[in-house]
Amino acid sequence: MRAIEISQPGGPEVLTIVEREIPVPKAGEVLIKVKAAGINRPDVFQRQGSYPPPAGASDLPGLEVAGEIVAGDVSGTDFKIGDQVCALTPGGGYAEYCIAPAGNCLPIPTGLSLVEAATLPETYFTVWTNVFDRGSLKGDETLLVHGGASGIGTTAILLARAFGHKVFATVGSDDRVSAVEALGATKGINYKTQDFVQEIKALTDGKGVDVILDMVAGDYINRNLESLADDGRAVIIAQLGGSRATINSGMLMRRRLTITGSTLRPRSTEFKTEIARNLEQKVWPLFAEGKLKPVVYAQFPFEEVQKAHAMMDAGEQIGKIVLTF
Repeated sequence: MRAIEISQPGGPEVLTIVEREIPVPKAGEVLIKVKAAGINRPDVFQRQGSYPPPAGASDLPGLEVAGEIVAGDVSGTDFKIGDQVCALTPGGGYAEYCIAPAGNCLPIPTGLSLVEAATLPETYFTVWTNVFDRGSLKGDETLLVHGGASGIGTTAILLARAFGHKVFATVGSDDRVSAVEALGATKGINYKTQDFVQEIKALTDGKGVDVILDMVAGDYINRNLESLADDGRAVIIAQLGGSRATINSGMLMRRRLTITGSTLRPRSTEFKTEIARNLEQKVWPLFAEGKLKPVVYAQFPFEEVQKAHAMMDAGEQIGKIVLTF
């Protein structure tokens, strides 16, 4: 098979097309003939040498794919050989064939293409477990999403809105403000020209938001505490602004605030399988109802993976970038 290898840590130019043996699935795994693969920020970090794959995972990048199950062990699932699926993978998605745990596969949502479906697993798994499980967003609570124009950000906006929540989002330009508001955000905030703490206080009559999904960390952590309502929860999923911060513990205690976080890739197959089943039951029907729609910004043939990663590095996209095979 043809696959995209990271020849050495570096920029998009280190992504190289190579020939590899087709991987062989083990018990509980399936082999997927890949038609499309989503590009995510962890792929960039892995390319740069700062995000090594977990033990036992493929060294190839790629955490989500869509395609056809062509071999493997489908016992204990509703799938059969020949089914089209999208899947969360531990790695290896940038290839013509990819291994995935059978329990981490999902059917293609009604009405979606394989290209659209390839953009779903990494972002929807991440948003579901962090916003709705760890962050416990519920009822009439409100959500603030940092990085609202990213794949994770657009997914969080769409999913929270589909469940009836008011959503605010920080982005880096006025054009992106318009874009996230068109997706359903109540208000976009240009963090380059506006102070999101002041904006959130004004937008919530001084109360603050109930949950924050944060990909920045660093000095955003204390600013998040200022933006939270009493008993609010901030969930950190990336550290684009750095890993260290000085926390106002007095505010944390007085207002009963929670700071938590997680990374999805190292979690167990069983944990991810539970998320997959929740998504299938509670979220996948919303695509058929027209309440959710993937946001595909651009797609590239896999031979142009360097161009796709250059776009990712430039931060041009609103939504997801996809490779096709």
